[in-house]
Amino acid sequence: MPRIPVLLYHAVMDDPPDWIAEFTVTPKEFGAQLDAIVASGRTPVAISALSDHLATGTELPDRPVVLTFDDGFADLPGPTAEALASRALPATAYLTTGAITPGGRSLLPPAPMMTLAQTPRLEQYGLEVGAHTVTHPQLDTLPPSALRRELREPKAVLEDVLGHEVTHLAYPHGYNSRSVRRAALREGYASAAAVRHALSSRTDESYRIARLILRRGHTVADVETWMSGHGAPVAPFPDSPKTVGWRLYRRARAAVKGPVFAG
Repeated sequence: MPRIPVLLYHAVMDDPPDWIAEFTVTPKEFGAQLDAIVASGRTPVAISALSDHLATGTELPDRPVVLTFDDGFADLPGPTAEALASRALPATAYLTTGAITPGGRSLLPPAPMMTLAQTPRLEQYGLEVGAHTVTHPQLDTLPPSALRRELREPKAVLEDVLGHEVTHLAYPHGYNSRSVRRAALREGYASAAAVRHALSSRTDESYRIARLILRRGHTVADVETWMSGHGAPVAPFPDSPKTVGWRLYRRARAAVKGPVFAG
């Protein structure tokens, strides 16, 4: 089965807040990882290209790779976008609108964030923009009305800022379920990215696209292994009993304590 690395980045900075440090890479390491991607000979594409292929069979390059960024940290519309553009690397940015809107509300702990007004700049650098909910909750624990708001509102907000349709979604921390995936379809999303800690493929699920999350301990060698199509399982595959059990526990906890930060 052809293997497609879909990489998930968060912040790219030297001194991140403690809560996001595990999922942060330094600018120096980020540059080295991008150079490894370029050297691999893979063709970078935005998530829309993979989504179109999964939905309609639209042709993909022989060896594609997808770069994605979650949340909308302050580095994204500046040095991170510049590093991508200087290497002619397209990418997809999934934005948590409550965290980047002045006076907005989100479950993300404090961190340097970009602003909603900077969103068009991402497209100027060649990044595709997708939604990452309003508040960054565990979507698979929400009642239907709250789930609809978390999917519908960021789509509308981003479309208003950009002046065009936004059709791609990423689930916070990858948390999803069959009902969440159906809701994403109903709200007009053409795809939704999960995590799964796996390589994607040409037969992956449009509403559960597998991604590989970059942690601070990952090295250029790890990226090179993924570019070779190795080092991780290959999606699609069913949820494990452990994943199902963890979801049931989180739902029970949310019923008592309310919405919980997905992270």
